[in-house]
Amino acid sequence: MQKDDEHGPTPVAIALRKVLRMIATGEATSRAAIARLTGLARSTVSQQVDRLIELGIVEETESSQSVRGRPPRALTISPRAGTIAVADVDVSATQLAIADLSGTVIARDTVDMSVDGGPEKLLAVVSERLRSMLDEHDHDPARVRHVVAGLPAPVDFQRGCAVRPPIMPGWDAYPVGDYLRGQFGAAVTVDNDVNLMALGEATQEMADTPLLFIKVASGIGAGIVTADGSVHRGADGAAGDIGHIRAPTRRDVVCRCGKTGCLEAVASHRAVLTDLGITPSSFDDRLHASRELARLVADSDTSALHRIRQAATDIGEVVAMLIHTLNPRTLVLGGPLSELQDEILSGVRAAVYEQALPLATRKLIIMPSQLGADAGIFGAIALASREAFSQAGVGRLLAEA
Repeated sequence: MQKDDEHGPTPVAIALRKVLRMIATGEATSRAAIARLTGLARSTVSQQVDRLIELGIVEETESSQSVRGRPPRALTISPRAGTIAVADVDVSATQLAIADLSGTVIARDTVDMSVDGGPEKLLAVVSERLRSMLDEHDHDPARVRHVVAGLPAPVDFQRGCAVRPPIMPGWDAYPVGDYLRGQFGAAVTVDNDVNLMALGEATQEMADTPLLFIKVASGIGAGIVTADGSVHRGADGAAGDIGHIRAPTRRDVVCRCGKTGCLEAVASHRAVLTDLGITPSSFDDRLHASRELARLVADSDTSALHRIRQAATDIGEVVAMLIHTLNPRTLVLGGPLSELQDEILSGVRAAVYEQALPLATRKLIIMPSQLGADAGIFGAIALASREAFSQAGVGRLLAEA
């Protein structure tokens, strides 16, 4: 392996990294295409490709395309090049997945454990379960290339920790990134769960970017995916924390943050359930409250319908401000309250089209989540795959091969 010298990457190392990134992104899938796009000599390209195949990072197979003569050969990332591991933490359960570097899912599992027990207990179980999944599917834990963890809380993206999370006692400033880095010896990204959901939805065929994802659950948050497919997190990771914008109605309601009239306090799934007197879900039956609310709606209960429509209007009026600010092409609604699609979608649509100007809404698509509860896990996989083949990720991958 050609190593970087004290002045930085050598020309050979730079060419190797460039070739690998082109294959990983699908920009070029053959030796001839790489030579044409880079201007490198075919002999140089062949040397680099042969080295990547030798390292087990790339494989070359015959294309399935039907052509005369010698079948074309396609370059792809090898399934054995490494693994990514992801965890989507929620209040009462954590979804887990391992995937290869191309993003193909190898295995999935769920840890049924509340965040109330604190980070050490949950992260220890999550790490052990991920290692078991790797072992069961014959993947070396030492070849995990990137780990992504999503948290249902404001996240300091640089430090890899939650910041004063209202529903996660004991998690404030706990070094989640450092803990997972120590467990797997790999690069780690810790992000807000709504950002990951937004990324997951942005990978779907019907979703155009810029994309705005709104999660309506115990809290209310937004994820913003820009036109180039990246997440807009803001200067301190606070972008999208819309649950604490003051709602247009019921400004006397006290929020968990200590302020009054926050959107979360009047329009979240939890707020609707509380106002309707629905018993909260238990650990043994996490879907009890959602099922009870759905039953009331199906029975045309006037109180339930009125309360949901009021919540949809409040959410829609706040979202209309975001539409003017961000001008997204797609608005996606997710979370348990959004599953009542007719009531929530219609209410949000009505408020958005009433409040926002035609220029901002004439091409806007408003739709429910296509991935549902899986949005976060697929967004985490997409982020991990992207990070594994970033400039820094490619450098690490080649150094460890």
